[in-house]
Amino acid sequence: MKNLTTGHSLKLIFFFALPLMFGNLLQQLYIMVDTMIVGRFVGVDALASIGGADWINWAILGLLMGFTQGFSIRVSNCLGANDEKGMEKSIAMSYLSCFVIAILVIIFSQIIIEPLLKLLNTPSHTIQGSITYLRIMSGGALIVIFYNCFSSILRAIGDSRTPLIAMVIAACLNVILDLLFVYIFHQGIAGAAIATLISQLFAATFCYFKLRKELPFKIKKDSFQIDQKLIYQLIKLGLPLAFQNLIIAFGGIVLQSVVNDFGFLFIAGYTATNKLYGILEVVAISFGYAITTFVSQNYGAKKYQRMKSGVFQANILSVFISIVIMIVILFFGKKILLLFISTTPKQTQIVLKYAYDYLFTMAVCLPVLYMLYSYRSALQGMENTIIPMVSGIVELIMRVSAALILPHYMGVYGIYLAEVLAWIAAAIMLYIFYHIDLHQLDKGVM
Repeated sequence: MKNLTTGHSLKLIFFFALPLMFGNLLQQLYIMVDTMIVGRFVGVDALASIGGADWINWAILGLLMGFTQGFSIRVSNCLGANDEKGMEKSIAMSYLSCFVIAILVIIFSQIIIEPLLKLLNTPSHTIQGSITYLRIMSGGALIVIFYNCFSSILRAIGDSRTPLIAMVIAACLNVILDLLFVYIFHQGIAGAAIATLISQLFAATFCYFKLRKELPFKIKKDSFQIDQKLIYQLIKLGLPLAFQNLIIAFGGIVLQSVVNDFGFLFIAGYTATNKLYGILEVVAISFGYAITTFVSQNYGAKKYQRMKSGVFQANILSVFISIVIMIVILFFGKKILLLFISTTPKQTQIVLKYAYDYLFTMAVCLPVLYMLYSYRSALQGMENTIIPMVSGIVELIMRVSAALILPHYMGVYGIYLAEVLAWIAAAIMLYIFYHIDLHQLDKGVM
C-alpha cells in the first residue's frame, strides 16, 4: 500500500500515474492489435462489424468500470482515514456487489444486443459480425468486472505497478491469442473477442493474488455478511459513475446510428480513428486515476489545501503532455491509420481521408479532453459522483444534438465536431463545479 497524504504532491501523482500510462497504453495497443488483425486478415467488412459494435461494447464496459471505480473511492477514503476495518468490509461488499451486477448485465445485454443493432440501422452485411462480437464480450462480464474491481482497489491503496504488470501480461497474451484464433484457426471476429476475454482473465487472476498479498489483513468470512447500509453507500458512489459512462455511451450509440447512414467505408475509417483515439486519451485516463486516488486519500485525511495544490499541478502537467501528443499525432497520424486498413487502393484512400479528418479534429482539441478528465476525477475523489454523472448528461445532449443537426449542413464534418463539442460542454461544467466544491470546503460546508 502507498499513502499519498504526505510527500511532494506532483511527484507522487506523476509517479503514481506513470505505470498507469504504460498500462493503459498497452491496453489500447492490444485493442488496436485486435482491430489490425481483424482488418488485415478478415477484411474491411469485419472491421466495420467491430466498428458497429464499438459503442454498445463501450456502454457495457463503461457500466462495469463505473461501479468498480465508485467502490474503490470508499476503499481509498478508508485508507486516508486509517480505517482498516472499514477497508476490509468495503472490499468484501464490493466483491459481492460486482458479482450481482455482472450477472444482471450478462442477462440483460444478451436480450437487447440484436434489437439494438437493428434499431441503429447497422448495415445488413456487417450486423451478424457485430452480434457475434457483442454476445461474446458481454458474456464475459464477470471477467471484466472483477479485473476492473481488483485493479481499481489496487490503485485505491496506492499500487499502480501491479495493474501495469497485469496489462503487460494481457497485452502479450492477447497478441498471441489473436494470431492463433484469427489467423491460424480462422475464427474471425469471434476469435478476437475470445482472445480479449482470456487475456483479461489472466490479468484479473494476477491482480487478485497480488491484492491478497498487499492488503495488511485477510478478508474474513464474516466480512461477507451483507451490510445493507455499506452496500447502499457503495452503490451511491458507483451508480452515478456507471450511469455517467452509460449516458456517454448512449450518445455514442446515437452517433453510431448517424455514422451507419454514411456507408461501410466511412464506418471503417471512423472505426480506425476510434481505435487510435484510445491512445490520445491514455495520459488523461492515467492522470485521472492518479488524481482520484490522491484527492480521495487526502480528502479522507482532511488535507484539503494539499489536495487543491496537487490537482492544480497535475492539471498543468497533463495539458502540457496533451499538446505534445497532439503534435505527434498530427505529424504521424496517417502512417498509423494505414496499419488498420487493408482493401483496394481506391477504397484505402477514401477510408484514410475519413479517418484522418476525424483524427485531426480530435487532436487539436485534446487539451480540452485532458482538463475534462482532471476535474471529473478530482470531483470523484471528493465523493461527488453526481456532478460527473450530470456532466455525462451534458455530453449526451451536446453529442446527440450536434450529430443529428450538423451533418445536414456540414456532412461528415458534423460528426467529427459532435465529439469535441461534447468535450467542451462537459469540461466547462466540471471546471465550474470543482471550484464551487473547493469554495464550500474553504467555508467548511462540505
